[in-house]
Amino acid sequence: MNTNSQLQVPTARPSTRPSSRLRRVCIVTETYRPEINGVANTLGHIVDGMVAQGIEVLVIRPKQGPQDQGDPTNGVETVLMPGLPIPGYGELRFGLPNGRRVRNALRRFDPDAVYVATEGPLGWVSARVARRLQINVVSGFHTNFHQYFSHYHLSLLTPLVYRYLRYFHNRTSATLAPTKALKQELSHFGFNHVQVMSRGVNAKLFSPQKRTEALRKQWGLKADELAVIYVGRLAAEKNLDLAVQAFNQMRSEDPRIKFILVGDGPLMARLKEDHPDYIFAGVQTGEALAQHYASADIFLFPSKTDTFGNVVLEAMASGLAVVSFDYAAAHQHIQHNHSGLLVSFEQPTHQDDDRASCEEEYVDAAQSLVHKPNLLKHVRQGARQHAESISWARIVEQFCQQLSNEVRDHGPTEESVVI
Repeated sequence: MNTNSQLQVPTARPSTRPSSRLRRVCIVTETYRPEINGVANTLGHIVDGMVAQGIEVLVIRPKQGPQDQGDPTNGVETVLMPGLPIPGYGELRFGLPNGRRVRNALRRFDPDAVYVATEGPLGWVSARVARRLQINVVSGFHTNFHQYFSHYHLSLLTPLVYRYLRYFHNRTSATLAPTKALKQELSHFGFNHVQVMSRGVNAKLFSPQKRTEALRKQWGLKADELAVIYVGRLAAEKNLDLAVQAFNQMRSEDPRIKFILVGDGPLMARLKEDHPDYIFAGVQTGEALAQHYASADIFLFPSKTDTFGNVVLEAMASGLAVVSFDYAAAHQHIQHNHSGLLVSFEQPTHQDDDRASCEEEYVDAAQSLVHKPNLLKHVRQGARQHAESISWARIVEQFCQQLSNEVRDHGPTEESVVI
């Protein structure tokens, strides 16, 4: 642990603040609802859960557009920062590092702890300001940015980005990672005080009961025909070429199968041009998204870069057979051949033939569901049963406890750099 985190709470801080229960929490993030991604989804559930517990929340984030007026949720205060589009993610913005505005917001709100969810310029300056104000800072490792660069022909930058991430997180009192495997990986590479904060799923919203024959008819499917679905960003780092390869092999077994892609991204135009027979549903949210999940049968999750993959849990809750590499959410929640299909996961540092081998295994696993209807039925039932045991309420309680422990046991961190 950073030795600076051993400092005691200064007497200038209010002495009446309870040590066992949070009263006010500040969350700093580059992305937030209604933006659609795993980070925004997770933070939205965490904020809702804290508000339900009577905790006041301040969210510091970039302004998402001219109409953005902040979160209207009662109990949530929002400070909107100027931002610029993220290269390759035009719909998302990174916040500009205005330390003065952050400092004024934190002084006025006086939070028990600051949770920095993203490591961009806004996250960096917010963590630094909070340390200077003697407020405890906890960070989240939500995205494997260091792995993304290889998909955009910038592999030479990967070691530099990884070193930055390690430096950033080690200047906070704790780093919350979504899985035990990622915690072990980060700890192995020098990240200090890494803890696990998993993810939950709304099993009422995402349910097999949301299946609709009207939507399946719109897709051109009869009752006994299979729908394969992908939900997520249509981007290179999601390994979509493998999903395409797997689906094409599945269709060789049964030409009636349809492939539905839910989401948007830079690969949309190319995919539409190359595969005009695929169904592109665009971005879906809420009930419409739940209906798209439940009206399908098989969920392909080919990514090797997601730190977790909330969509895996949503698909399982919807009663789909998930095909995924054995890591992140799938490793933590899927039992092979019982609640999903797992494929050996090789790190990007392995040889090309190893990667080819595991991708062939992925295609074979997806194809097996077409000619093994009993396995498909069994896996879908097991997926739903497991998802019913995962709740966001439990995850929020864990998150609050982790913040409380850091405030009580380690006190605030101190920053020697004058802002």
